[in-house]
This record gives sequence, C-alpha cells and structure tokens, in this order.
Amino acid sequence: MCEVNVNQFLESTYLKTPKQAGITQEETKKIVEKLIIEAVNNKFKLVMIRPNYVSMAKEMVDSLNSYTLVGTVIGFHEGTYSTNEKLEEAKKAIEDNADELDFVANYEAFKAGKINLVKSEIFQCTKIVLDNNKVAKWIIEIAALTNEEIAGITQLIRNVVLDNFGEEKAANVFVKSSTGFFKTENNKPNGATFEGMEIIIENAKPLPTKAAGGVKNFKDALKMVEMGVKRIGTSSALAIADGNIAKDSY
Repeated sequence: MCEVNVNQFLESTYLKTPKQAGITQEETKKIVEKLIIEAVNNKFKLVMIRPNYVSMAKEMVDSLNSYTLVGTVIGFHEGTYSTNEKLEEAKKAIEDNADELDFVANYEAFKAGKINLVKSEIFQCTKIVLDNNKVAKWIIEIAALTNEEIAGITQLIRNVVLDNFGEEKAANVFVKSSTGFFKTENNKPNGATFEGMEIIIENAKPLPTKAAGGVKNFKDALKMVEMGVKRIGTSSALAIADGNIAKDSY
C-alpha cells in the first residue's frame, strides 16, 4: 500500500473577517499572505480565503510558480443569501480567477421544506461554476442538521448534479460538511465528524466530499482520507502536516 500524501488533501483556510478576529485589515492581509506562502511551501492542495483576497492570492501563487489552487466562499456563512446574490458573488470570484467556489447551501430552506428553492440554487450556482471550468463545493452545515437531514440534502445535491450535468461532471462538485462558523450548544462539534462524513460519503457518491472543521491532527486527517474524503478544510493545515495537534477551532 502506497503512503498517502495528506498535504495534497489539505485546504489551508483563513475565513475570519477583521471584525471577527478583532484585528485590522492590514493585519488580516498579512495573515492571508502568510497562509498562502505556507500553502505553497508545503504543497497543500488549496488555499481557502475570503473573496476580497482572491486576486492577491492568485497573483502570489502564480508568481511562486505553484500548483496550489485558490478557493473562496460564497453566501458565507449563513447560506440564506438569495440565489441571485450567490450568483453575483460567484461571477466576481470567477472574474478574479478563483479555482474553486465553496457555496453555503440554503440548509434553512431545506429544513423548512422549500425543496424547489434549494434545487434551483444548487442548479444555477453549479452551472455557472461548471460553465467556467471551475470546481463547486456545497456546504451543508451538518451541525445544524439531523442525520436524516444530512442524508437528504446530500442526496438532493447529488441528484441535481447527476440529472443536469451528468456523471462526467460529478468529480467537479463536492459536498462539504461545514462552515466552521455555526454556533453549537454544550460544546458539540460544529464541523466534520467521522459519523457525519460517513453519511455524506455514502449519499454523495459519485460526488466527492470535503471534511471541513473538526479535523485536528494528522491521524484524524489520514482516517478521513482512508474513509474516502477527497479534501480537508482546516485553519491548522501546517500543524496537521507537521504531525502536531491543531489549536484552532476550525
């Protein structure tokens, strides 16, 4: 059995706004720049940042002759943005040359039974991404859902993708566990769990999956990969790659 290169599954992530982190815009920019350099030096699969840093990130990655991809978030982090708002954000990210776009699905609408609204958003937003030869990921926020709802919304995404774009495009549309920003009670996990990812993997096939949040160390990252997860989103990619335990919550 060949050794797994976990670095090639890691998406090094920083998504806090200056206000959320209690720091200045300039300090935030420096954190993002450091993240990009770390990702390139360690050959991480992707760097995941807010939309306003996509152009800068792309320029830095290109100037360093790196294959590290640049990803960003759309409709973040609540997911309740209208489809049109998500499409506008997506257009801007595509214009700025983002490689991958992680949309927060309107899981609240799904929970409320507004299935057609969710289907429409998945179709329209996935279409603009695939039409521009990019990768789409759909964040379903598993901490806000029951196991049955996790299975249900995952199946919905899979069916919309397969019915409208075919299995040949399935590899470019992921189902992703979490934003890392959802507030849970009693310190319950707000990100990927092994149980949650098993449900997503089983119901997403043949769509790939991304475990975001909650992966704290190399051992857990390796287990996720062995389960079939194709990407791991973490703000502690360097710690995981170095065999240390992540200190950040995401």
